[in-house]
Amino acid sequence: MVDEGFKRKLAAIISADVEGYSRLMDDDEEATVRTLTSYRTAISDLVQQYRDRVVDSPGDNILAEFASVVDAVNGAVEIQRELAERNAELPYNRKMEFRIGVNLGDVIEEEGRIYGDGVNIAARVEAMAKAGGICITGRAYDQVANKVEFIFQFLAILKNSTVIEMYDKKFQITKLYELSFLRISERDKHPTRLLNIILAENFMARI
Repeated sequence: MVDEGFKRKLAAIISADVEGYSRLMDDDEEATVRTLTSYRTAISDLVQQYRDRVVDSPGDNILAEFASVVDAVNGAVEIQRELAERNAELPYNRKMEFRIGVNLGDVIEEEGRIYGDGVNIAARVEAMAKAGGICITGRAYDQVANKVEFIFQFLAILKNSTVIEMYDKKFQITKLYELSFLRISERDKHPTRLLNIILAENFMARI
């Protein structure tokens, strides 16, 4: 007998939220909502250019699903580039910077929404990203390392209770990399325009 349970699939997931959203709302609610609405539209348009979709956008969070991890990473970079250009036109205290997390994982799909560990990890990895930056899991990194032309640089290996708790694993080590938004071919032309992405590559190991 065929199991008529939930539909499961492998998906590349982007989770994004606004750094300092509460402060922005406290300072000026109406201006914050106008900026957020404009930025959501810009993000949705960029996601659709890759023939993918924004799944949900509660509050200041945006959840998007991609069929390809390469598209998800390239899309995340384009999103941060677009928002950086828009923020350049705003006063410093009104800039709205998103943190983005990217994960490749198994999800449950129901009525157009997605759930499960794949989504949860993307959201938790997002919290590791800097404002205006991107953090991706090791599984996502493995898929894009030789397929995108961005500049990768190893930063450090971190091991702490936050990372252990984040993945609900007893032994978790996170390897961090720095990635320039510039493509390799553009590096010498624009040496001062480097914007950083933090990449998390995960390993299981005994302490």
